[in-house]
Amino acid sequence: MDAERLAVILATTLVLLGSSKHYTADAENRHVFLDWEVSYAVRSPLGVARRVITIDGRLPGPLLNLTTNDVAHINVVNTLDEPFLLTWNGLQMRRNSWNDGVAGTNCAIPPGENWTYVFQAKDEVGSFFYRPSLGLHAAAGGHGPIRVNNRPVIAVPFAQPNSEFDVLIGDWYNMDVKEMKGYLDRGRDLPSPDGILINGLGPYAADFTFKPGRTYRLRVSNVGTRTSLSFRIQGHKLLLVETEGTYTLQKHYASLDVHPGQSLSVLVTADQPPKPSYYMVVSSLFVEPELFGVANVLYAGSGGPQPPGAAPLEDLSSHNGYNRSMEQARTVRMNLTCGAARPNPQGSFHYGQINMSRTLLLRNDEAGIGGRRRCTVNGVSFAVAATPLKLADHFDMVGVFVVISGRPEKRRQPSLGTAVIDARYRDFVQIVFENRLPSLQTWHLDGYSFFVAGMGWGTWSPDARSTYNLVDAIYRSTVQVYPSAWTAVLVSLDNEGMWNLRSQSLDRRYLGQEIYMRVSQGSSEVPDPRDELPMPPNALLCGKAKSSKIGQA
Repeated sequence: MDAERLAVILATTLVLLGSSKHYTADAENRHVFLDWEVSYAVRSPLGVARRVITIDGRLPGPLLNLTTNDVAHINVVNTLDEPFLLTWNGLQMRRNSWNDGVAGTNCAIPPGENWTYVFQAKDEVGSFFYRPSLGLHAAAGGHGPIRVNNRPVIAVPFAQPNSEFDVLIGDWYNMDVKEMKGYLDRGRDLPSPDGILINGLGPYAADFTFKPGRTYRLRVSNVGTRTSLSFRIQGHKLLLVETEGTYTLQKHYASLDVHPGQSLSVLVTADQPPKPSYYMVVSSLFVEPELFGVANVLYAGSGGPQPPGAAPLEDLSSHNGYNRSMEQARTVRMNLTCGAARPNPQGSFHYGQINMSRTLLLRNDEAGIGGRRRCTVNGVSFAVAATPLKLADHFDMVGVFVVISGRPEKRRQPSLGTAVIDARYRDFVQIVFENRLPSLQTWHLDGYSFFVAGMGWGTWSPDARSTYNLVDAIYRSTVQVYPSAWTAVLVSLDNEGMWNLRSQSLDRRYLGQEIYMRVSQGSSEVPDPRDELPMPPNALLCGKAKSSKIGQA
C-alpha cells in the first residue's frame, strides 16, 4: 500500500471515528479493506450478448461481508468510459451521507480513476445489496450482496443455519442501457423484460446444493430494473426471519413477494424426499406475459439436476392479484422480543406512542414537461444538479437546489426542479406515499429505516391512522405502494445528512421520481461530529465546488 493512500485511509478513519482518542479505543471494531475494479464485460444470460458492468469481473459482484460496527474501506477503481458511483442499498451510513454514493451526495468517480468509500455498519444487522446509482447503470449489473452479521455476543432469534446463500434476483433486458434510455427519452415506456435472472444466470443455470436434514439461510434481494417478483422453492416452506435489518415475527410461506429494491431472509430446511433436483422458481408479478427464472436445488448425493423443463412449474397466476399481495405484506411484522444489533429488544422503541412532528404527503404522478414525459413527486420532476447537494449545502451555495414543502401544491404546474425537503433532526415524521397510477411503486429512503404503519386503497386521509399497526409494524427501508393506493411510514429522524428518497424502479427514477431530505438542526454552525461527521479528506469536488477558492476551504 503506497504512503499517499495509507495517509488518506488513516485521515478518513480518524474523521469517521471523531478523534484520535476514539481511534485508540476502536480496537474492538474490525476494519475491512477491499479493492474493487469496475469494468465492462459481455454476458449472454438469456442467450443474447450484451454489455454488462462487473465488479472484479463478476456479476453479481463479490460479497461485502461485515459484522455490526465494522468499518469498511472500499477502494473503487473505475475502468469504464463514463463516471460511476456505487450506493449501499439499506445500509444506514450513520452520520455519514458523505459516503452514500448517490449523485446528490458524491461527485462521480471519473473514468480511469479511483475513490475510497469509508463507512461503518454502525448498530446494524441484516441483508442488503450494493448497486450503481447513476443513470440506468444498475440495469447493466454492477450489483452484489451485503451481509451484516450479528456480533457473537448478540443472539439471533433462530438456530444457527448450516450454511447461507445470497440469492440476487431480478428482471433482465437483452437491450443495452443506451437503447433503454432511447425508449425513455422518446417518451415511451420500457417493454416487458426478456426474462428473470438468479445470481446473474438464466433459467436452469444456477445450482444450490442442500444436504438432507440441514437448514439454510437464503438472503434474497430484488436487484432488477422494475418488476415485482414471487420467490419460492418447490415442495419447501419458506420461514421468513428478517427483512432489511429487522428480525420478523416468524411465519411460514409457500411464496414471498419481493418488490424492486427489497431484501429479506428465509430459512429453508431440506426435509423433502431426495430426488435429482427441486426448482427454485422466481416469477414476475403484475406483468404480462408471466416470466420465470429457475434454479436447481440439488440434494447432495441424489445426482445432477433434472433436464430443463422435466418437471412442471406450478401455476401461480392467482398470485398476480394486488389484494393478495397487500394482504401478504400486512402479515410481515416485527419480532418484538429479540434483539438485533443491540441486546435490547426490537420492540423497546414504542413508536406508536410518539407524537408526530409533521406529515409529509408525497404523490407520484406523470406529466409532460418541456415536450418530454417525466415522472413527478408533488408536481416536481427531479433534475440532477452538476454539484452534489451535500457539497452545495456544506459550502452554503445558492441556486443549486430548491426547498419544497413536502405536500402537494394545488396550483403548481408540473416542472423540473432539484427539490429538497428540509427536516429537523430528531423529529418524528409521518411520510405518506400516495400512488394514483395503475402500476405498483416502490420507494426507498437512504440513511434510515421506517415503520410501515399502514397501507390502503384510494386516497389517504388523516382518519386512516385508526387502521395503522402501532405495535409491531415491520421496520425496513424500501416499501411498496400499490396502484390507486397509499402507504404510510413513520420515521425517527436521528441521522443528520442529505438523504435520497427515490423510486426503486430504475426507469421511474431516471425520469425524475426522486427527492432529497436535508436532516439538520437548522443551525449555520458546523455540525457536532457526534451528530454528523465532517467532510472526508478524500472527498471529490465537482461542479460549483471545484473552484480553487472552495477547494482550499
